Amino acid sequence: MTQEIGGFAALELHPNIVAAVVATGYEEPSAIQQQSIPIILAGHDMIGQAQTGTGKTAAFALPILHRIDPSKREPQALILAPTRELALQVATAFETYAKQMPGVTVVAVYGGAPMGPQLKAIRNGAQIVVATPGRLCDHLRRDEKVLATVNHLVLDEADEMLKLGFMDDLEVIFKAMPETRQTVLFSATLPQSIRAIAERHLRDPKHVKIQSKTQTVTAIEQAHLLVHADQKTSAVLSLLEVEDFDALIMFVRTKQATLDLASALEAKGYKAAALNGDIAQNQRERVIDSLKDGRLDIVVATDVAARGLDVPRITHVFNVDMPYDPESYVHRIGRTGRAGREGRALLLVTPRERRMLQVIERVTGQKVAEVRLPDAQAVLDARIKKLTNSLSPLVADAESTHGDLLDRLTADIGCTPRALAAALLRKATNGQALNLAAIEKERPLVPNNAPRGDRPERSGDRPDRGDRERRAPIPLAEGRARCRTALGARDGIAAKNLLGAILNEGGLAREAIGRIQVRDSFSLVELPEDGLEKLLTKLKDTRVAGKQLKLRRYRED
Repeated sequence: MTQEIGGFAALELHPNIVAAVVATGYEEPSAIQQQSIPIILAGHDMIGQAQTGTGKTAAFALPILHRIDPSKREPQALILAPTRELALQVATAFETYAKQMPGVTVVAVYGGAPMGPQLKAIRNGAQIVVATPGRLCDHLRRDEKVLATVNHLVLDEADEMLKLGFMDDLEVIFKAMPETRQTVLFSATLPQSIRAIAERHLRDPKHVKIQSKTQTVTAIEQAHLLVHADQKTSAVLSLLEVEDFDALIMFVRTKQATLDLASALEAKGYKAAALNGDIAQNQRERVIDSLKDGRLDIVVATDVAARGLDVPRITHVFNVDMPYDPESYVHRIGRTGRAGREGRALLLVTPRERRMLQVIERVTGQKVAEVRLPDAQAVLDARIKKLTNSLSPLVADAESTHGDLLDRLTADIGCTPRALAAALLRKATNGQALNLAAIEKERPLVPNNAPRGDRPERSGDRPDRGDRERRAPIPLAEGRARCRTALGARDGIAAKNLLGAILNEGGLAREAIGRIQVRDSFSLVELPEDGLEKLLTKLKDTRVAGKQLKLRRYRED
Protein backbone atom coordinates (compact mmCIF):
# COMPACT_ATOMS: atom_id res chain seq x y z
CA MET A 1 0.00 0.00 0.00
CA THR A 2 1.44 3.38 -1.05
CA GLN A 3 1.57 5.99 1.70
CA GLU A 4 0.05 9.33 0.70
CA ILE A 5 2.55 12.17 0.78
CA GLY A 6 1.21 15.54 1.93
CA GLY A 7 2.40 18.92 3.13
CA PHE A 8 5.67 20.32 1.81
CA ALA A 9 6.97 16.86 0.89
CA ALA A 10 4.27 16.63 -1.79
CA LEU A 11 5.91 19.58 -3.57
CA GLU A 12 8.99 17.40 -4.28
CA LEU A 13 11.40 19.66 -2.43
CA HIS A 14 14.70 18.33 -1.11
CA PRO A 15 14.05 16.35 2.12
CA ASN A 16 16.52 18.50 4.09
CA ILE A 17 14.61 21.64 3.08
CA VAL A 18 11.29 20.05 4.08
CA ALA A 19 12.79 19.05 7.44
CA ALA A 20 14.00 22.61 8.08
CA VAL A 21 10.57 24.05 7.21
CA VAL A 22 8.73 21.58 9.46
CA ALA A 23 11.18 22.42 12.28
CA THR A 24 9.97 26.03 12.14
CA GLY A 25 6.41 24.89 12.89
CA TYR A 26 4.88 24.91 9.40
CA GLU A 27 3.19 21.73 8.27
CA GLU A 28 1.08 22.72 5.27
CA PRO A 29 2.08 25.12 2.47
CA SER A 30 0.03 28.26 1.99
CA ALA A 31 -1.85 28.98 -1.24
CA ILE A 32 0.95 31.09 -2.72
CA GLN A 33 3.47 28.37 -1.86
CA GLN A 34 1.37 25.58 -3.34
CA GLN A 35 1.04 27.41 -6.64
CA SER A 36 4.46 29.08 -6.90
CA ILE A 37 6.86 26.35 -5.80
CA PRO A 38 6.13 23.91 -8.68
CA ILE A 39 6.43 26.74 -11.24
CA ILE A 40 9.79 27.94 -9.89
CA LEU A 41 11.08 24.37 -9.53
CA ALA A 42 10.26 23.81 -13.19
CA GLY A 43 12.43 26.80 -14.15
CA HIS A 44 9.68 29.10 -15.43
CA ASP A 45 9.68 32.87 -15.03
CA MET A 46 6.80 33.95 -12.81
CA ILE A 47 4.78 36.95 -11.64
CA GLY A 48 3.30 36.46 -8.18
CA GLN A 49 0.69 38.87 -6.85
CA ALA A 50 0.29 38.41 -3.11
CA GLN A 51 -0.03 40.47 0.05
CA THR A 52 2.26 40.40 3.07
CA GLY A 53 1.30 37.54 5.37
CA THR A 54 0.59 34.97 2.66
CA GLY A 55 3.96 33.20 2.95
CA LYS A 56 5.54 34.55 -0.22
CA THR A 57 9.12 34.51 1.11
CA ALA A 58 9.06 30.73 1.45
CA ALA A 59 7.26 30.55 -1.91
CA PHE A 60 10.49 31.60 -3.65
CA ALA A 61 13.11 30.68 -1.04
CA LEU A 62 12.31 26.95 -0.89
CA PRO A 63 12.42 26.17 -4.63
CA ILE A 64 15.52 28.33 -5.12
CA LEU A 65 17.33 26.48 -2.32
CA HIS A 66 16.30 23.23 -3.99
CA ARG A 67 18.02 24.36 -7.21
CA ILE A 68 21.22 25.66 -5.57
CA ASP A 69 24.37 23.62 -6.14
CA PRO A 70 26.35 23.73 -2.84
CA SER A 71 29.49 22.46 -4.59
CA LYS A 72 29.71 25.63 -6.69
CA ARG A 73 31.21 28.45 -4.63
CA GLU A 74 29.75 31.33 -6.62
CA PRO A 75 26.60 33.51 -6.53
CA GLN A 76 23.71 31.54 -8.00
CA ALA A 77 20.62 33.41 -6.79
CA LEU A 78 19.93 37.12 -6.28
CA ILE A 79 16.96 38.40 -4.30
CA LEU A 80 16.29 42.14 -4.49
CA ALA A 81 14.38 43.85 -1.66
CA PRO A 82 13.40 47.54 -1.35
CA THR A 83 14.79 48.15 2.16
CA ARG A 84 17.64 46.89 4.30
CA GLU A 85 15.18 45.63 6.93
CA LEU A 86 13.37 43.45 4.42
CA ALA A 87 16.68 42.30 2.94
CA LEU A 88 17.84 41.19 6.38
CA GLN A 89 14.58 39.36 7.02
CA VAL A 90 14.67 37.56 3.69
CA ALA A 91 18.31 36.59 4.28
CA THR A 92 17.39 35.26 7.72
CA ALA A 93 14.57 33.20 6.17
CA PHE A 94 16.99 31.66 3.66
CA GLU A 95 19.45 30.82 6.44
CA THR A 96 16.65 29.17 8.43
CA TYR A 97 15.48 27.03 5.52
CA ALA A 98 19.08 26.13 4.58
CA LYS A 99 20.09 24.96 8.08
CA GLN A 100 20.30 21.35 6.94
CA MET A 101 22.07 22.12 3.64
CA PRO A 102 25.84 22.10 4.34
CA GLY A 103 27.85 24.41 2.12
CA VAL A 104 25.04 26.85 1.29
CA THR A 105 25.91 30.43 2.28
CA VAL A 106 23.74 33.56 2.32
CA VAL A 107 24.94 37.18 2.31
CA ALA A 108 22.84 40.32 2.88
CA VAL A 109 24.00 43.37 0.89
CA TYR A 110 22.59 46.74 1.95
CA GLY A 111 23.52 50.36 2.61
CA GLY A 112 24.71 51.56 6.01
CA ALA A 113 27.18 48.66 6.40
CA PRO A 114 30.81 48.44 5.19
CA MET A 115 31.09 47.41 1.53
CA GLY A 116 34.32 45.42 1.95
CA PRO A 117 32.95 42.47 3.96
CA GLN A 118 29.90 42.25 1.68
CA LEU A 119 31.98 42.06 -1.48
CA LYS A 120 34.37 39.62 0.18
CA ALA A 121 31.46 37.31 1.10
CA ILE A 122 30.27 37.37 -2.51
CA ARG A 123 33.75 36.66 -3.87
CA ASN A 124 34.22 33.87 -1.30
CA GLY A 125 31.33 32.03 -2.88
CA ALA A 126 28.05 32.91 -1.15
CA GLN A 127 25.49 31.21 -3.38
CA ILE A 128 22.56 33.40 -2.32
CA VAL A 129 22.78 37.20 -2.37
CA VAL A 130 19.95 39.24 -0.82
CA ALA A 131 20.41 42.90 -1.67
CA THR A 132 18.92 46.37 -1.90
CA PRO A 133 19.23 47.79 -5.44
CA GLY A 134 21.23 50.90 -4.49
CA ARG A 135 23.99 49.09 -2.61
CA LEU A 136 24.18 46.32 -5.22
CA CYS A 137 24.79 48.94 -7.92
CA ASP A 138 27.66 50.28 -5.78
CA HIS A 139 29.22 46.80 -5.86
CA LEU A 140 28.69 46.56 -9.62
CA ARG A 141 30.65 49.78 -10.07
CA ARG A 142 33.55 48.09 -8.27
CA ASP A 143 33.16 44.73 -9.99
CA GLU A 144 30.89 44.58 -13.02
CA LYS A 145 31.12 40.77 -13.15
CA VAL A 146 29.81 40.21 -9.61
CA LEU A 147 26.48 38.87 -10.96
CA ALA A 148 27.86 36.97 -13.94
CA THR A 149 27.09 33.54 -12.46
CA VAL A 150 23.59 34.31 -11.11
CA ASN A 151 20.88 32.20 -12.75
CA HIS A 152 17.94 32.93 -10.42
CA LEU A 153 16.61 36.45 -9.81
CA VAL A 154 13.75 37.38 -7.47
CA LEU A 155 12.27 40.87 -7.15
CA ASP A 156 10.49 40.94 -3.79
CA GLU A 157 7.91 43.71 -3.27
CA ALA A 158 8.64 45.11 -6.72
CA ASP A 159 5.99 47.81 -6.41
CA GLU A 160 7.71 49.16 -3.30
CA MET A 161 11.04 49.24 -5.15
CA LEU A 162 9.56 51.43 -7.86
CA LYS A 163 7.87 53.69 -5.30
CA LEU A 164 11.30 54.26 -3.75
CA GLY A 165 12.76 55.26 -7.11
CA PHE A 166 14.89 52.22 -8.00
CA MET A 167 13.85 51.86 -11.65
CA ASP A 168 17.23 53.01 -13.02
CA ASP A 169 19.12 50.77 -10.58
CA LEU A 170 17.02 47.77 -11.61
CA GLU A 171 17.88 48.31 -15.26
CA VAL A 172 21.60 48.37 -14.39
CA ILE A 173 21.21 45.11 -12.45
CA PHE A 174 19.27 43.39 -15.25
CA LYS A 175 22.04 44.22 -17.75
CA ALA A 176 24.72 42.81 -15.42
CA MET A 177 23.08 39.37 -15.28
CA PRO A 178 22.98 36.48 -17.78
CA GLU A 179 19.99 36.69 -20.15
CA THR A 180 19.36 32.99 -19.56
CA ARG A 181 18.50 33.55 -15.90
CA GLN A 182 15.15 32.65 -14.32
CA THR A 183 13.29 35.75 -13.13
CA VAL A 184 10.54 35.75 -10.48
CA LEU A 185 8.68 38.93 -9.56
CA PHE A 186 6.49 39.34 -6.47
CA SER A 187 4.33 42.41 -5.98
CA ALA A 188 1.23 43.27 -3.97
CA THR A 189 -0.07 45.33 -6.90
CA LEU A 190 0.62 45.24 -10.64
CA PRO A 191 0.67 48.83 -11.92
CA GLN A 192 1.72 49.57 -15.49
CA SER A 193 5.33 50.18 -14.43
CA ILE A 194 5.57 46.60 -13.09
CA ARG A 195 3.94 45.20 -16.21
CA ALA A 196 6.47 47.09 -18.33
CA ILE A 197 9.35 45.49 -16.42
CA ALA A 198 7.79 42.06 -16.91
CA GLU A 199 7.41 42.62 -20.65
CA ARG A 200 11.05 43.68 -21.02
CA HIS A 201 12.79 41.23 -18.71
CA LEU A 202 10.63 38.12 -18.15
CA ARG A 203 10.24 35.29 -20.63
CA ASP A 204 6.72 33.94 -21.04
CA PRO A 205 6.02 34.30 -17.30
CA LYS A 206 3.44 32.23 -15.44
CA HIS A 207 0.99 34.25 -13.32
CA VAL A 208 -0.05 33.46 -9.74
CA LYS A 209 -2.48 35.68 -7.85
CA ILE A 210 -3.45 35.12 -4.23
CA GLN A 211 -6.09 37.12 -2.35
CA SER A 212 -7.08 40.71 -2.80
CA LYS A 213 -6.39 43.36 -0.20
CA THR A 214 -9.87 43.13 1.24
CA GLN A 215 -9.67 39.35 1.57
CA THR A 216 -6.48 39.69 3.59
CA VAL A 217 -8.38 41.08 6.58
CA THR A 218 -11.74 39.29 6.38
CA ALA A 219 -10.74 36.60 8.90
CA ILE A 220 -9.67 39.18 11.48
CA GLU A 221 -12.08 40.74 13.96
CA GLN A 222 -11.45 44.48 13.79
CA ALA A 223 -12.44 47.25 16.18
CA HIS A 224 -11.44 50.81 16.97
CA LEU A 225 -11.40 52.86 20.15
CA LEU A 226 -11.65 56.67 20.22
CA VAL A 227 -9.06 58.11 22.60
CA HIS A 228 -7.06 61.29 23.03
CA ALA A 229 -3.32 61.07 22.26
CA ASP A 230 -2.20 61.53 25.86
CA GLN A 231 -4.48 58.69 27.01
CA LYS A 232 -3.05 55.96 24.81
CA THR A 233 -0.89 54.18 27.38
CA SER A 234 -3.71 54.14 29.93
CA ALA A 235 -6.11 52.87 27.25
CA VAL A 236 -3.71 50.07 26.30
CA LEU A 237 -3.36 48.98 29.92
CA SER A 238 -7.14 48.96 30.38
CA LEU A 239 -7.69 46.95 27.19
CA LEU A 240 -5.10 44.38 28.21
CA GLU A 241 -7.08 43.78 31.40
CA VAL A 242 -10.08 42.42 29.48
CA GLU A 243 -8.62 41.05 26.22
CA ASP A 244 -8.05 37.29 26.28
CA PHE A 245 -4.83 37.07 24.27
CA ASP A 246 -2.04 34.55 23.86
CA ALA A 247 0.59 36.77 22.24
CA LEU A 248 0.19 40.33 21.03
CA ILE A 249 2.04 42.82 18.84
CA MET A 250 1.58 46.56 19.30
CA PHE A 251 2.46 49.04 16.54
CA VAL A 252 3.75 52.55 17.19
CA ARG A 253 5.39 55.08 14.86
CA THR A 254 8.72 55.83 16.53
CA LYS A 255 11.61 53.96 18.09
CA GLN A 256 11.27 55.95 21.31
CA ALA A 257 7.60 55.00 21.54
CA THR A 258 8.52 51.30 21.38
CA LEU A 259 10.85 51.76 24.36
CA ASP A 260 8.45 53.90 26.38
CA LEU A 261 5.42 51.64 25.92
CA ALA A 262 7.39 48.42 26.49
CA SER A 263 8.76 49.92 29.71
CA ALA A 264 5.24 50.87 30.88
CA LEU A 265 4.01 47.35 30.19
CA GLU A 266 6.93 45.74 32.02
CA ALA A 267 6.22 47.98 35.02
CA LYS A 268 2.71 46.50 35.13
CA GLY A 269 4.05 42.95 35.11
CA TYR A 270 3.62 42.07 31.43
CA LYS A 271 6.32 40.15 29.61
CA ALA A 272 7.02 42.77 26.93
CA ALA A 273 9.89 43.94 24.72
CA ALA A 274 10.57 46.62 22.12
CA LEU A 275 11.43 45.92 18.47
CA ASN A 276 12.72 48.78 16.33
CA GLY A 277 15.27 49.62 13.65
CA ASP A 278 18.06 50.27 16.18
CA ILE A 279 17.89 46.73 17.54
CA ALA A 280 20.66 44.46 16.24
CA GLN A 281 19.68 41.45 14.17
CA ASN A 282 20.78 38.90 16.79
CA GLN A 283 18.76 40.72 19.46
CA ARG A 284 15.77 40.86 17.10
CA GLU A 285 16.03 37.12 16.67
CA ARG A 286 16.08 36.61 20.43
CA VAL A 287 12.96 38.75 20.84
CA ILE A 288 11.09 36.81 18.15
CA ASP A 289 12.22 33.44 19.57
CA SER A 290 11.06 34.55 23.02
CA LEU A 291 7.68 35.52 21.59
CA LYS A 292 7.40 32.15 19.89
CA ASP A 293 8.22 30.05 22.95
CA GLY A 294 6.26 32.08 25.50
CA ARG A 295 9.04 33.87 27.34
CA LEU A 296 7.51 37.07 25.93
CA ASP A 297 3.83 37.80 25.40
CA ILE A 298 3.91 41.33 23.95
CA VAL A 299 6.17 43.00 21.40
CA VAL A 300 5.97 46.76 20.77
CA ALA A 301 7.25 47.43 17.26
CA THR A 302 7.57 49.92 14.44
CA ASP A 303 6.28 48.98 10.98
CA VAL A 304 9.69 48.34 9.47
CA ALA A 305 10.97 46.30 12.42
CA ALA A 306 7.95 43.98 12.26
CA ARG A 307 8.25 43.30 8.53
CA GLY A 308 8.11 39.59 7.81
CA LEU A 309 7.25 38.71 11.42
CA ASP A 310 5.15 35.54 11.55
CA VAL A 311 4.56 34.03 15.00
CA PRO A 312 1.64 31.57 15.25
CA ARG A 313 0.98 32.60 18.88
CA ILE A 314 -0.03 36.14 17.91
CA THR A 315 -3.77 36.42 18.52
CA HIS A 316 -4.03 40.21 18.79
CA VAL A 317 -2.67 43.30 17.06
CA PHE A 318 -2.95 46.70 18.74
CA ASN A 319 -2.48 49.70 16.45
CA VAL A 320 -1.51 52.11 19.20
CA ASP A 321 -0.51 54.73 16.63
CA MET A 322 -2.51 55.16 13.43
CA PRO A 323 -0.66 53.78 10.37
CA TYR A 324 0.36 56.22 7.65
CA ASP A 325 -1.80 54.59 4.97
CA PRO A 326 -4.40 51.82 4.53
CA GLU A 327 -1.85 49.40 3.06
CA SER A 328 0.28 49.67 6.20
CA TYR A 329 -2.84 48.90 8.25
CA VAL A 330 -3.44 45.74 6.22
CA HIS A 331 0.20 44.70 6.66
CA ARG A 332 0.04 45.31 10.40
CA ILE A 333 -3.09 43.35 11.16
CA GLY A 334 -1.83 40.58 8.89
CA ARG A 335 0.49 39.63 11.78
CA THR A 336 -2.52 37.80 13.23
CA GLY A 337 -5.26 35.66 11.70
CA ARG A 338 -2.79 33.93 9.40
CA ALA A 339 -3.39 30.62 7.66
CA GLY A 340 -6.97 30.42 8.84
CA ARG A 341 -6.24 31.20 12.48
CA GLU A 342 -8.50 33.56 14.40
CA GLY A 343 -7.24 37.06 15.09
CA ARG A 344 -8.34 40.34 16.61
CA ALA A 345 -7.09 43.82 15.71
CA LEU A 346 -7.71 46.98 17.74
CA LEU A 347 -7.02 50.48 16.44
CA LEU A 348 -6.66 53.53 18.70
CA VAL A 349 -8.07 56.59 16.93
CA THR A 350 -7.59 60.17 18.07
CA PRO A 351 -10.26 62.72 17.10
CA ARG A 352 -8.12 64.12 14.28
CA GLU A 353 -7.57 60.65 12.83
CA ARG A 354 -11.21 59.81 12.18
CA ARG A 355 -10.81 60.68 8.51
CA MET A 356 -8.00 58.13 8.12
CA LEU A 357 -10.24 55.52 9.76
CA GLN A 358 -12.83 56.21 7.07
CA VAL A 359 -10.18 55.82 4.37
CA ILE A 360 -9.12 52.46 5.85
CA GLU A 361 -12.71 51.26 5.87
CA ARG A 362 -13.21 52.35 2.27
CA VAL A 363 -10.01 50.74 0.97
CA THR A 364 -10.46 47.45 2.83
CA GLY A 365 -14.19 47.34 2.14
CA GLN A 366 -14.90 46.53 5.79
CA LYS A 367 -16.41 48.41 8.69
CA VAL A 368 -14.14 48.71 11.73
CA ALA A 369 -16.57 48.54 14.63
CA GLU A 370 -16.30 50.96 17.53
CA VAL A 371 -15.73 49.65 21.05
CA ARG A 372 -15.63 51.48 24.35
CA LEU A 373 -13.05 51.46 27.05
CA PRO A 374 -13.86 48.68 29.56
CA ASP A 375 -15.65 49.99 32.64
CA ALA A 376 -14.68 49.22 36.23
CA GLN A 377 -17.02 46.22 36.43
CA ALA A 378 -15.49 44.64 33.30
CA VAL A 379 -11.98 45.14 34.70
CA LEU A 380 -13.00 43.67 38.06
CA ASP A 381 -14.61 40.63 36.41
CA ALA A 382 -11.51 40.06 34.27
CA ARG A 383 -9.15 40.27 37.26
CA ILE A 384 -11.25 37.85 39.30
CA LYS A 385 -11.45 35.45 36.36
CA LYS A 386 -7.65 35.42 35.98
CA LEU A 387 -7.26 34.87 39.72
CA THR A 388 -9.81 32.06 39.65
CA ASN A 389 -8.03 30.36 36.73
CA SER A 390 -4.68 30.56 38.52
CA LEU A 391 -6.02 29.16 41.81
CA SER A 392 -8.39 26.46 40.54
CA PRO A 393 -5.69 23.87 39.75
CA LEU A 394 -4.19 24.32 43.23
CA VAL A 395 -7.33 23.66 45.25
CA ALA A 396 -7.72 19.91 44.69
CA ASP A 397 -5.01 18.68 47.10
CA ALA A 398 -4.24 21.90 48.97
CA GLU A 399 -6.02 20.86 52.18
CA SER A 400 -4.15 17.56 52.41
CA THR A 401 -0.76 19.13 51.76
CA HIS A 402 -1.13 22.45 53.59
CA GLY A 403 -4.07 21.96 55.98
CA ASP A 404 -1.89 21.42 59.06
CA LEU A 405 0.14 24.50 58.18
CA LEU A 406 -3.07 26.52 57.92
CA ASP A 407 -4.11 25.42 61.42
CA ARG A 408 -0.73 26.34 62.88
CA LEU A 409 -0.60 29.76 61.17
CA THR A 410 -4.10 30.72 62.29
CA ALA A 411 -3.18 29.69 65.85
CA ASP A 412 0.19 31.49 65.82
CA ILE A 413 -1.22 34.67 64.27
CA GLY A 414 -4.47 34.52 66.24
CA CYS A 415 -6.77 34.98 63.26
CA THR A 416 -9.55 33.15 61.46
CA PRO A 417 -8.87 31.01 58.35
CA ARG A 418 -10.89 33.59 56.37
CA ALA A 419 -8.65 36.45 57.53
CA LEU A 420 -5.50 34.46 56.71
CA ALA A 421 -6.86 33.54 53.24
CA ALA A 422 -7.64 37.20 52.58
CA ALA A 423 -4.09 38.22 53.61
CA LEU A 424 -2.57 35.58 51.32
CA LEU A 425 -4.78 36.76 48.44
CA ARG A 426 -3.60 40.33 48.97
CA LYS A 427 0.00 39.14 48.78
CA ALA A 428 -0.67 36.93 45.75
CA THR A 429 -2.30 39.79 43.83
CA ASN A 430 0.50 42.20 44.80
CA GLY A 431 -1.96 44.75 46.09
CA GLN A 432 -3.96 44.85 42.85
CA ALA A 433 -7.37 46.49 43.28
CA LEU A 434 -10.16 43.92 43.36
CA ASN A 435 -13.18 46.06 44.17
CA LEU A 436 -15.11 48.58 42.12
CA ALA A 437 -14.31 51.66 44.19
CA ALA A 438 -10.55 51.05 44.08
CA ILE A 439 -10.56 50.33 40.33
CA GLU A 440 -12.46 53.55 39.63
CA LYS A 441 -9.80 55.53 41.52
CA GLU A 442 -6.89 54.01 39.58
CA ARG A 443 -8.41 54.79 36.15
CA PRO A 444 -7.09 58.18 34.99
CA LEU A 445 -8.94 58.12 31.66
CA VAL A 446 -11.80 60.47 30.98
CA PRO A 447 -14.62 59.08 28.81
CA ASN A 448 -13.05 58.59 25.39
CA ASN A 449 -16.17 58.62 23.23
CA ALA A 450 -16.86 62.32 23.53
CA PRO A 451 -18.27 63.93 20.38
CA ARG A 452 -16.11 66.20 18.24
CA GLY A 453 -17.70 69.26 19.79
CA ASP A 454 -16.09 68.42 23.14
CA ARG A 455 -12.62 69.39 21.93
CA PRO A 456 -11.03 72.52 23.39
CA GLU A 457 -11.75 75.66 21.38
CA ARG A 458 -9.05 76.86 19.00
CA SER A 459 -8.01 80.47 19.16
CA GLY A 460 -8.84 82.10 15.84
CA ASP A 461 -9.97 80.63 12.55
CA ARG A 462 -8.10 77.84 10.82
CA PRO A 463 -5.89 79.28 8.04
CA ASP A 464 -6.57 78.19 4.49
CA ARG A 465 -4.09 76.02 2.61
CA GLY A 466 -2.50 78.87 0.67
CA ASP A 467 -1.92 80.82 3.87
CA ARG A 468 -0.28 77.79 5.49
CA GLU A 469 2.07 77.27 2.53
CA ARG A 470 3.36 80.83 2.77
CA ARG A 471 4.27 80.38 6.42
CA ALA A 472 7.62 79.24 7.77
CA PRO A 473 8.35 75.47 7.87
CA ILE A 474 6.56 73.47 10.56
CA PRO A 475 8.52 73.49 13.84
CA LEU A 476 10.89 70.57 14.15
CA ALA A 477 10.29 67.75 16.58
CA GLU A 478 12.87 67.38 19.33
CA GLY A 479 15.96 65.53 18.16
CA ARG A 480 15.52 66.33 14.46
CA ALA A 481 17.39 68.64 12.08
CA ARG A 482 16.13 70.04 8.77
CA CYS A 483 18.40 69.54 5.76
CA ARG A 484 18.26 71.01 2.26
CA THR A 485 19.12 69.71 -1.19
CA ALA A 486 19.11 71.74 -4.39
CA LEU A 487 17.13 68.97 -6.10
CA GLY A 488 13.44 69.73 -6.47
CA ALA A 489 10.34 69.07 -8.53
CA ARG A 490 11.83 70.65 -11.65
CA ASP A 491 14.57 67.99 -11.50
CA GLY A 492 11.93 65.26 -11.64
CA ILE A 493 12.38 64.50 -7.94
CA ALA A 494 9.56 63.13 -5.75
CA ALA A 495 9.60 62.53 -2.00
CA LYS A 496 9.79 58.77 -2.55
CA ASN A 497 13.06 59.19 -4.51
CA LEU A 498 14.69 61.07 -1.65
CA LEU A 499 13.32 58.61 0.90
CA GLY A 500 14.66 55.59 -0.99
CA ALA A 501 18.12 57.08 -1.44
CA ILE A 502 18.48 58.07 2.22
CA LEU A 503 17.10 54.76 3.51
CA ASN A 504 19.48 52.63 1.50
CA GLU A 505 22.63 54.75 1.46
CA GLY A 506 22.28 56.26 4.92
CA GLY A 507 21.45 53.00 6.65
CA LEU A 508 18.48 54.54 8.45
CA ALA A 509 15.17 52.96 9.40
CA ARG A 510 12.04 54.50 7.87
CA GLU A 511 10.81 56.06 11.11
CA ALA A 512 14.11 57.92 11.56
CA ILE A 513 13.27 60.16 8.61
CA GLY A 514 10.72 62.86 9.27
CA ARG A 515 8.82 65.15 6.93
CA ILE A 516 10.05 65.47 3.31
CA GLN A 517 9.00 68.64 1.48
CA VAL A 518 9.68 68.82 -2.26
CA ARG A 519 9.57 72.37 -3.65
CA ASP A 520 10.13 73.49 -7.23
CA SER A 521 13.85 74.28 -6.94
CA PHE A 522 14.85 72.53 -3.71
CA SER A 523 13.70 70.01 -1.11
CA LEU A 524 13.74 69.84 2.71
CA VAL A 525 14.27 66.63 4.66
CA GLU A 526 14.04 66.10 8.43
CA LEU A 527 16.83 63.84 9.75
CA PRO A 528 18.04 62.77 13.22
CA GLU A 529 20.12 65.47 14.94
CA ASP A 530 22.24 62.82 16.64
CA GLY A 531 25.05 61.81 14.27
CA LEU A 532 23.88 64.19 11.54
CA GLU A 533 27.34 65.25 10.32
CA LYS A 534 28.42 61.63 10.02
CA LEU A 535 25.22 60.83 8.12
CA LEU A 536 25.69 63.75 5.72
CA THR A 537 29.24 62.57 5.04
CA LYS A 538 27.93 59.08 4.30
CA LEU A 539 25.41 60.55 1.85
CA LYS A 540 28.00 62.84 0.22
CA ASP A 541 28.29 60.87 -3.04
CA THR A 542 24.67 59.69 -3.20
CA ARG A 543 22.90 60.33 -6.49
CA VAL A 544 19.15 60.65 -7.08
CA ALA A 545 17.76 60.56 -10.61
CA GLY A 546 21.32 60.81 -11.88
CA LYS A 547 22.14 63.96 -9.88
CA GLN A 548 24.13 64.42 -6.68
CA LEU A 549 21.99 64.73 -3.56
CA LYS A 550 24.35 67.14 -1.71
CA LEU A 551 22.32 67.43 1.51
CA ARG A 552 23.26 70.30 3.84
CA ARG A 553 21.93 71.46 7.18
CA TYR A 554 19.21 74.06 6.56
CA ARG A 555 19.49 77.26 8.60
CA GLU A 556 16.09 78.95 9.00
CA ASP A 557 17.25 82.13 10.72
